[in-house]
Formats: sequence, C-alpha cells, structure tokens
Amino acid sequence: MAKTRLLKKELGLFPVYVLATGATLSSGFFLLPGIAFAEAGPALTLAYLIAAIPVIPAVFSKLELSTAMPRSGGIYYFVDRSIGPLFGTIAGFGTWLSLVLKAAFALVGIGAYMTFLLPNLNVQQLGIGLTLLFGLINIAGAKKTGQIQMILVCGLLPILTWLVIKGLGNMEPTHFQNYFGAGINRLVGTAGLVYVSFMGLTNVVSISEEVRDPERTLPRAMFLALGTALLLYTVGTIMMVGVVPAIDLAGDKHPVATAALVLAGRPGAIFMSVAALLGFFSVANSAIMSSSRYPLAMSRDRLLPAIFSRVNRRGAPIASVILTTVIVLFSLTAFDPTRIAKLASAFQLLLFALCNLAVIVMRESGISSYDPGYRSPFYPWMQFFGILAPAWLIIEMGMLPLLFTLGLVTIGVIWYLLYARHRIEREGAIFHVFARLGERRYHGLETEMRTILKEKGLREGDPFEAVVTEALVIEIREHVEFEQVLEPAVAWLAERIGLPAEELRTRFTKGAQLGATPVTGGVALPHLRVERDIEPALVLARAGGGAHIHVRAGFDSATEEDREVHAIFFLVSSVEDPARHLRILAEIAGRVDHDDFLDSWTRAKDEQELKEVLIRDERFHPLELRPGSRAAGLIGQALRDLHWPAGSLVALIRRQGQVLIPRGTTVLQANDRLTIIGDPAAILEIEELYG
Repeated sequence: MAKTRLLKKELGLFPVYVLATGATLSSGFFLLPGIAFAEAGPALTLAYLIAAIPVIPAVFSKLELSTAMPRSGGIYYFVDRSIGPLFGTIAGFGTWLSLVLKAAFALVGIGAYMTFLLPNLNVQQLGIGLTLLFGLINIAGAKKTGQIQMILVCGLLPILTWLVIKGLGNMEPTHFQNYFGAGINRLVGTAGLVYVSFMGLTNVVSISEEVRDPERTLPRAMFLALGTALLLYTVGTIMMVGVVPAIDLAGDKHPVATAALVLAGRPGAIFMSVAALLGFFSVANSAIMSSSRYPLAMSRDRLLPAIFSRVNRRGAPIASVILTTVIVLFSLTAFDPTRIAKLASAFQLLLFALCNLAVIVMRESGISSYDPGYRSPFYPWMQFFGILAPAWLIIEMGMLPLLFTLGLVTIGVIWYLLYARHRIEREGAIFHVFARLGERRYHGLETEMRTILKEKGLREGDPFEAVVTEALVIEIREHVEFEQVLEPAVAWLAERIGLPAEELRTRFTKGAQLGATPVTGGVALPHLRVERDIEPALVLARAGGGAHIHVRAGFDSATEEDREVHAIFFLVSSVEDPARHLRILAEIAGRVDHDDFLDSWTRAKDEQELKEVLIRDERFHPLELRPGSRAAGLIGQALRDLHWPAGSLVALIRRQGQVLIPRGTTVLQANDRLTIIGDPAAILEIEELYG
C-alpha cells in the first residue's frame, strides 16, 4: 500500500505570522471602512472590536482541532469527523461559499482602486475579466501564493504604519462628533458586516503539516496576527475618520487612497492604491484556489459527485474551479459590496459556531486518540459563548444574511438526505458521546484518529527513547508459541510496575482474543494501560525462529487468524495519560512500517543494536571509543565529568559483549560503544564533535 508523503516542516513563527496577517489584511482595511462608516458613523472602530469578540473562541477551538487533526479540508474536515457528515455537508458548502464571496469581495476592491486610478474604467467588465483570468490560472495548476503574500505583507506593514502615524498627527477632532449617532443596533449590525475582515485569520491552520513545532508556533502566530489586525484596524479606522471628512468617507470604496490623498497628495494616493491592488490580487487568486478545493475534498468523501474529484495532469480540479468561477461571477453581478460582505460574514459566523461545537463533541466523545497539542482554555464556557455570539450577530445583521444562512443549512440538509446519505458509511465523534449514554459508536473514526496520531509523532517530553533503552530484551531462537514469550515478559513487568503477573497475563491474552493486539508485517504489539500512576514500561522480544500467535482480526471482526511474528513489543503504561500511551505505541508502529525494519531487526547483533533499531535516526548517535579516533579523548573519563550537549545523554554502553546501564561513576574504556540519545540539535552537535 502506498504511503502518504508528509510535507516538510519548514515554517517557523515569522513565516506563519506573516501568512496569517496577510490573509487577514485586505478588504477589511482597504475597502470596508468606508462602507462601515456609512452604517455606523464614527463608531465604526467599535464595530471592528465587537466583530473580534466571537473570533477569539473560534481561534482557540480551531487551534485545538488543528493540532489534534492536522488534515486538509480545514473546518469541513473537523465538523465532518466530529458532528458527522450531515453537518460536514453544511460546513463544506458554507466554507466553499464563504471563500467564493471573499474572492468576489476582493474583486470589488480591485475595481474600486482601479477606478480611482482610471476613473473611466468599466468596473463590472474588469471584475468579470479578472475572474475568468484567475479561473484559467487555477486550471493551469497555479502554485500557492504564500511566498508572494509574505513579500507583500513585509512591504505593506511598514507602509501602512507610516500612513497611520502620519494621519494620527493630522486629525480633526470635529470628525468624531455625534459618535454614537447611528445607534447601538446599527453598530452591532455593522460588526457583523466587518466580521469578514477576520475570515482569513484561522485559515493558516491548513498548513499546520508544514509548521515546525505547530503546537507552540500556531497559537503564537495566530494571536500575534490577531493583535496586529486589531491594532491596525483600530488605529487605522480612527485615523481615517479623523483625516477624511464624513461626506467623503461614507460609502467610499477606496478609503486608504482617499486618506493618502489628504495626507500625501496624488503620488501618495497612487502608491497606496498600487499596494492595495497587489493585496487584492493575491487574496482573490488564493481565495478562488482555496474555495475550489472544498468541492474536491467533499467529492472524495462522496458528499458531491465524482466529477469534482477529478484533476488534470497539473493537479487542478477542473470541474471544481469552473463551478467556483461561475459562482464568483454570479456574486459580482447579483450583489452589491455591502451584501457580499454581509453574506460572507454570516456564513463564516455559522462555520465558527460549528467549529466551537466540534470541540465540545470531540472532548466529550472520550476518544483516547483525540490528542490536541493545544487545548482551548475556559472549556466549555468559551465554546458555548463561541456558539451563541455568532448566532446573535447573524440576527442583528438583518433579514437577508439570516435567510441566506438558514437557506444554506436547508440546502445542506436536503442535499445530504437525497444524495450523500446512502453513499457514505462513516459517522462522527458524536456517536461516541452517544456511546457514553448507551448508544452505538463508530470505530472507523478511532482508526482514522490513530492514523493521525501516528503521523503527528511524539510530543516534546514523551520519554520514548528512555522507555526503549530501559526495556527488557528477550531473545528466543527456536520456534515458540506466543504464551512462551509472554511468561518472561509479564514476570519482568509485574516486578517493575507492581502488579500481579497473573493479571497482566490474563489481560494480554484477552487483548489478542478481542482484536486489541495489532499484528502486521511480522510484528505484534500487545499493549495495555493499568490503573496506577506508572512510567511506561516496554519489553522487546525477538523470536528468531518465529512465534505463533492466534488473534482476532479486529474489534468488529469475527475472523480469527494464526499469524507468525518475529518481533513482539509488550507496552504497559498508565490510564492517567492515554494519549501518551497511544503516541508511544504509534511511534513503534511507525518504525515497524519502515521497509527495512524486519531486516534491521533480524541482523541486529545484540541488545544494544536491537534497541537502536527502534530509536529514530535523528534522536540517537552510536559512538565507538577507538584509540586514535576523534572520540579517543573520552577514554578513561567518568561520565559525570563529561559535558555533553544540552538535551543529550548516554543511554547504553556495550563493553566486551555486555550491555551496561550507565552511571555517573562509570569510567569509559577503549572500544566501548555508546548509544547517545537526545534531541536532534544535540545529536547533530555530537556528530560534528566526534564524527
């Protein structure tokens, strides 16, 4: 079976921050302030702040879901796998249409700033032409515009900072008179209108697979981007109100150019218009590209016809791009900019509410392999607020957004019942919540979550290398039964963790009988969790002549199988931390999946090399102390007197055919072979020091 190739984790804090900021700044700063001023007057700044309130729970929830399930499809995938495919259908349609409207709104922005530069230009024809152009670019297989966006944002932020600072020193206090003249209801409705400004903020989680240390980097980057957007929106809109007369700002579709015209004349306005156009071009193209991927993902999950999952030789989903382009064209010709912004905001509010509900369902499902690296604070009150606040804003936005939102839900339900329901066989984590109440559960989701856990790998602080190096090794050369390997394993484990050997023997045996023992590629992984606070313990057994094991094929299978294995790994850990148990198990399974595993396992000369087969290459370094080598200076020294790079330690020493557990007083001798474990940076430093 072909294995999925994971993307390289190359993005650090700054690139992720820039991408999140670039996805947030565009229409919200360059186009919406004038439209929002016509609705709320000078209080438009408060509208941006109110709009940010329901964003915060959504950010927390999406971070939790993305660190637990780093999969393409974003919120569609999260909702589908948590609440079920019915709500997944609604979320898929909603996300798709939200991005379509975002693309349409960006095209409106392009038209607005182009007419500022070329007053006689036909805006509608320009929008249609650009939509078709972006559609053709995506059919041709355009690459992501992330690098362009990074360059753009790095250039835009200093320019916008200069404009804001210059404007703050030239404001007219009289422009802020009658601050709440539009009324509170219109202020709240305007908050729903400008909510579209924050749509792009959480989309950065879709690249979590490419982020270094995503469990720390993603939260930092997203909150820095949110802070940057809030600061720029707040101070920038105050500047625009203070600089541009109300009669000029109300309804203005190029407010930044107008403010620059007041502050720096025609050259400054042209410069800011060009900067705005570059931003809108990037957003419009990437929005069409991103939105066209949702029909693709839904088609692969059988929620849409198969035609939408077909891609050309350049990897572009042609049918999906064409349909997306057609709907963008319809949005441009059927709605004015205010309605486009309100509809996009309403759809996004609905999706963020579902995102918060998804966290509640996943937490309450009791699925042990749901293992987010970031957990939302103030659970579940944060999520309850994140569900109610969007509903309130949608209602306050007026009848059209409310009807469109209800219409979207209705279309999703009807489509699922008439088309998708009989084509899929999966259910969401909500069935695991029902299981706690005595109803059925869907085991396929648990399998999928374990696969995700395996791909994510270990978390910082997981003692995998220590567990392996401290493991008991059992060497059996003749052909044996599983029970013959089990006896010495449970005897050692019983003494180590303080449980009766009979209890461990019974539980391991039942695990094989009930299908809880994974057996694949000549390897068996019997494992269990005990109800006491213990550190994980591992037994490695090599059966040179093969070991016979009788197992059930799986929990839901009545099929029993006789299998021959050459490696058996007994893992025992505490029920107090089920996710850590599964991560260690998944790490072993990941190593076993390597094509060269069984060959390396069979050829290992001794206990030390057997353990090194399991430890990841970047996490350990074997070092032989040969006289005349670069490591010869270590001979004759006690371990406690040596200074290894931070984050590393000597885990094993092989000396004259015997494996020693190192102590501080252990004096190194010539021809000792050390197994040094540590984080990748420390291991790399050791390799540079000693070769």
